[in-house]
This record gives sequence, structure tokens and C-alpha cells, in this order.
Amino acid sequence: MKNKEFFSWIKAIVIAVVLAFTIRTYIFTPIVVDGESMMPTLKNHERIILNKFGIKINDIHRFDIVVFHATKEKDYIKRVIGLPGDHIEYRNDTLYINGEKYEESYLNKSKSEYEKMNQLYTFDFKLEDYTGEEIVPANELFVMGDNRRNSLDSREIGTISIDEIKGKANLVFWPIKDIEILR
Repeated sequence: MKNKEFFSWIKAIVIAVVLAFTIRTYIFTPIVVDGESMMPTLKNHERIILNKFGIKINDIHRFDIVVFHATKEKDYIKRVIGLPGDHIEYRNDTLYINGEKYEESYLNKSKSEYEKMNQLYTFDFKLEDYTGEEIVPANELFVMGDNRRNSLDSREIGTISIDEIKGKANLVFWPIKDIEILR
């Protein structure tokens, strides 16, 4: 009787470990934000949940927050601004994609602080200024940090391959006072 109970406990523990490993490896992973490039949306040392399930180019949308392999040692977290085929331009602190004006409400507070000082929050540029390309190449993304004045992003490192995407940030879960679903 004791042997049967012991093996039942071992079986339950093994199943729990395998499930936890599978979920963490292939579906959801906790990530710690490192740096200030996504301020004010994400703050240094906040903890987020990364959705890794089935990330393909069709699953990535404009303004999603993604984590990607920037180097072999480092992952970056940035916002998707340009999708394949897009022409990106900033003029007078306004985003234009394929000639159409886009509102970036997540930047409103930061932009208004710079407007008070008669400065641009995002300096004027065209995609070709940084990448040499007129449009974002197939299977590539143009990403930027929300802290436009302090972000190492596609303006420096170029477009990123969809194959480098680890997942999409879905939820801030720590600190508890900052819990929110990311859009």
C-alpha cells in the first residue's frame, strides 16, 4: 500500500514538472524588463509574461510589443512599428506609414512633455535613412522603443527577422501595483 502511494506521488510530481517545463518553454515565459527603452509603457525591472505560442509573421501586428534575439547574448523588447512592405516616416513628431498618419497614444504623455520644451520626442526620419530600404523587407519588422530618445532599436540595428522573435508581451505581472494587460 505504501509503495502504491509513493509511486502515485512520484507520478504526480513528474507530470507537474513536465507540464511546467512545456508551458514555460513553448507557451508562456516570465521576462524581466532590462533597461528604460520602453518607458513609460514598461519600466526597468518590471516582470512581464511573454506569449511564445505560434509566433508567425501573420501573428505580429503593428504596435505589438515583442521580445527578440538582438545578439547571441541579449534579447531586446520593442514595439512593432513597421510590417513587411511598409514605408515608415516620422515628420514633426508624427508617424506616417505608407503615407497615412498614425496615432501613437502610448506616447502622448512623453510627447507632451517635450512639446512644452519646444522639442520633438521622435526626430524626423524616413526608413531609408536608417536601413537603405524604401520599404520593410519581407519577413522583417521595423521596431522602436517607446522611449524614443533612449532606445537601441531598428534605427540603429536595422530591421529584424521574424525568425528572431521569441514572443509577444501580453501582461505586466510585477510589481503588483502595475499589473496590466499590454496592448
